[in-house]
Amino acid sequence: MSKSPLAVSIAVALACTALVPTAAAQQRFVTIGTGGVTGVYYAAGGAICRLVNKDRAKHGIRCSVESTGGSVFNVNTIKAGELDIGFSQSDVQFNAAKGQGQFKDSGAYGDLRAVFSVHPEPFTVVARKEANVRSFADFKGKRFNVGNPGSGTRSSMEELLGAMGWKLSDFSLASELKADEHGPALCDGKIDGFFYAVGHPSANIQDPTTSCGAQLVSLTGPAIDKLVADKPYYAKATIAANLYPNNPNPTQTYGVLATVVTSAKTPPDMVYAVVKAVFDNFDEFKKLHPALAFLTPQNMVKDGLSAPLHEGAARYYREKGWVR
Repeated sequence: MSKSPLAVSIAVALACTALVPTAAAQQRFVTIGTGGVTGVYYAAGGAICRLVNKDRAKHGIRCSVESTGGSVFNVNTIKAGELDIGFSQSDVQFNAAKGQGQFKDSGAYGDLRAVFSVHPEPFTVVARKEANVRSFADFKGKRFNVGNPGSGTRSSMEELLGAMGWKLSDFSLASELKADEHGPALCDGKIDGFFYAVGHPSANIQDPTTSCGAQLVSLTGPAIDKLVADKPYYAKATIAANLYPNNPNPTQTYGVLATVVTSAKTPPDMVYAVVKAVFDNFDEFKKLHPALAFLTPQNMVKDGLSAPLHEGAARYYREKGWVR
């Protein structure tokens, strides 16, 4: 019994449909590890994903942001294959690439790859208004938040204490609150101060300076001068006067750069798509958070990067003539 032309047409159409993958089947996912939800990492990660997702119909990649424990956590989770891309302080990237500091026991992470650097992150010390703190030395014997284990802030804090010849026991309390918790704890009188590496302006600093008149404290002195001179990933920094309520004077400090890292195992076309989304929409990217406003591509492709560039990122930068 022969089939009618209509039946044959329908059968052919169904067979062709079965051979064409659906949009859902084609779609791939990239997850960016950031930090606390009130920090700039989370906002910057959201800015990147917003631009990636704008063109997902073309490249088939959907980007999502994950709030994490911070720099060290992100590097270790990328290494474990559980994150695709993550934010990391430039000092943490350096130590991971070299197998130093907090990565001494695990050794150099040979597959670590740099994507680009982002905003400066001055180390920001904030004191409770009633704590009568004028310099960092005044925190000896007081209750101080040193940062949660696994964060870049914590590893930088430990390096600072080592340079000053201090130990955690020099504080009456060395709390390990996450970044989203230290502001409320300060205003509730549970701690006298905290240390945080963050781009500015930051809601994390805005909240306690507004809510309870918290004061920014400068980080200066011979120990810090030596630290900056000895470590290639540190630089002096100034937090502008009147950037936050109740803080009319500039705050002198030092800091690192925020960087974006990944693994050599992350597919080159995926990293290329992320980089292209940012730099093809660069003016829009810079407007998505004040900390991003003064970035330049020429600095982002080299400053603060200790690990080799990822193949996908390097391809885009070569096309633009930014690297050879």
